[in-house]
Amino acid sequence: MPYSEGYKDRAHAGRLLARRLQHHAGQDDPIVLGLPRGGVPVAFEVAQALGAELDVLLVRKLGMPHHEEYAMGAIGSGGVRVLQAGVPGLMGVTQEQVDQVTGREMRELERRDRLYRGGRPPPRLAGRCVILVDDGIATGASMLAAVQVVRRHPVARLVVAAPVGAPDTVGMLEREVDEVVCPLAPPRFHAVGQYYRTFGQTGDEEVQDLLAQAWATPASPRGRH
Repeated sequence: MPYSEGYKDRAHAGRLLARRLQHHAGQDDPIVLGLPRGGVPVAFEVAQALGAELDVLLVRKLGMPHHEEYAMGAIGSGGVRVLQAGVPGLMGVTQEQVDQVTGREMRELERRDRLYRGGRPPPRLAGRCVILVDDGIATGASMLAAVQVVRRHPVARLVVAAPVGAPDTVGMLEREVDEVVCPLAPPRFHAVGQYYRTFGQTGDEEVQDLLAQAWATPASPRGRH
């Protein structure tokens, strides 16, 4: 299936995305960080193709009260919080509501950290090429939070990669990182799921299984294109 039509599923998207990232194989000790949950199956394929270490970077979208599908911001590991312009205040959202949603999502972020990493120490990022991967970029709130988490470390290069994204958001991220790789940025973008034939919810077990596979064997290029 060509890029212009989308992707079969997240694994297919990851294999195609990896083609655009081959120039990073073996450069500056690359590490691929997937954004759970949907970004992990994509990141797994990228890491396998590049022979790179795989890990997760935990972020959580902050949904608008009573309109959870709309992001008013996002949080990331280490207390990072990114809010959309005008929040609080936008659509009548109060500071109290922002703090309530933040607290709830922080608890979920901590739960996922325990579940996925099981006490495993965080990866070393200093001096490395860090490739942040998600299954798509809509508002960019979650990815921007992830970028801010990574920027706390003296990395050699910071790359954002996703199979599909909203053009305006891709442009915004290009001003924040060293490189953005997004093969499909359709002008009439509405939702990430539009560009996948199969886009079911990624479960905790799938994330755990993929991480276990990646951590069980040393990284080595497989050239899966």
